[in-house]
Amino acid sequence: MALKLNDHYLQKFIRPQEYTNIQPAITAAHKQLVTRSGAGNDYLGWVDLPENYDKEEFARIKIAADKIRKSCDVLIVIGIGGSYLGARAVIEFMNGQLYNQVNGDAPDIYYAGRDISAASMNELLRICEGKDVCINVISKSGTTTEPAVAFRVFRALLEDKYGKDGARERIFVTTDRARGTLKSFSDEAGYETFVVPDDVGGRYSVLTAVGLLPIAVADIDIDALMRGANDARLAFSDDNIENNDCYRYAAIRNILYRKGKVTEILVGYETYAQMFNEWWKQLYGESEGKDSKGIFPASVIFSTDLHSLGQFIQDGTKNQFETVISVESSEDHFTIPNDPNNIDGLNFLSGMELDAVKNKAMLGTLLAHEDGGVPNIVLELKDRSAYSLGYMIYFFELACAISGYVLGVNPFDQPGVEAYKKNMFALLGKPGYEDQKAALEARL
Repeated sequence: MALKLNDHYLQKFIRPQEYTNIQPAITAAHKQLVTRSGAGNDYLGWVDLPENYDKEEFARIKIAADKIRKSCDVLIVIGIGGSYLGARAVIEFMNGQLYNQVNGDAPDIYYAGRDISAASMNELLRICEGKDVCINVISKSGTTTEPAVAFRVFRALLEDKYGKDGARERIFVTTDRARGTLKSFSDEAGYETFVVPDDVGGRYSVLTAVGLLPIAVADIDIDALMRGANDARLAFSDDNIENNDCYRYAAIRNILYRKGKVTEILVGYETYAQMFNEWWKQLYGESEGKDSKGIFPASVIFSTDLHSLGQFIQDGTKNQFETVISVESSEDHFTIPNDPNNIDGLNFLSGMELDAVKNKAMLGTLLAHEDGGVPNIVLELKDRSAYSLGYMIYFFELACAISGYVLGVNPFDQPGVEAYKKNMFALLGKPGYEDQKAALEARL
């Protein structure tokens, strides 16, 4: 197995009987999922996706990625939330945060339409100056404000530089299969399109064309990514939490939640995990935060954040638990040099692998936080390969669905996300929102 759950640092906090007690709820959630009888069952396309994905589209993704790599210096990925987070999480987990600085002849990959910021837009436009540019716009409707504005800007940039015919060869659209503003516009303009499946929500979409096209441009093995996800699908089919680490993780989360542990901190020990943490936060936050319920998803990168948040985690409010991702094997090696003068007093580390120091820091932190009353789940990831990452992605998606059902919410909708949009449209003067605009302005 590419991912294993280590519950050694939970034994002070969860008694064996508590696992027995929660098993019926896990079994019920499993039944809801496999029989598609639970809330949000219209959005379960991700469940069998690693096996039943569109092979013809998958082949086109590879061809398009190769075309982008050969024709572009920069790929701008336009999307917000699940439309870009999954791809960026995979690219940086596999290739590092400094991918654009060390990627050789491969295209740099930047992200637009993920915020409302003139500063960000101007920075990206400066980056594109004098470069050959392609764009991949990802939006099911094409009318979401942030990516729609970015698409306007970068489409105009490409048309001004290459003409409409030339721009057509550099614009790749991932959108609805058959309907929507962006789909209609793309068909009329002649852009190559890929599909956002109707039955896969944005935060579960990383293993669809939404994530796979940018990932393939970064020269990551998407076949291995899908194999890992499919093997996880097969491995986690037993509803018994004694045999299923994925369901056991979901059970542990709910056991701790019922004990007042309402914040989960995902811990990575590598900077390349930072965007994966962000993807995880959206997956769990948007899936579980409903009906005044849910575990608040937070994240840290240790040891960096031990020097900022470590004090709070160790001695602060005891309403949290940690889930630590430990990458067990690495191809990266660095040996700490010797200093003849031993100025820093660290010659006892001379000749030691830097990863060995990191691992001791992790073990020391686990023990300290356990002593401080903070439960720790450790997820041991075999390595940093595309296969293992695909395995871990599916692990978290499946655990999120099961955990949400146990919690008693619909893990696949996001009704609260629309509230700010309606207010924003009203305040901006969008037609049809006149009454709401007056009411909102009276409150300001």
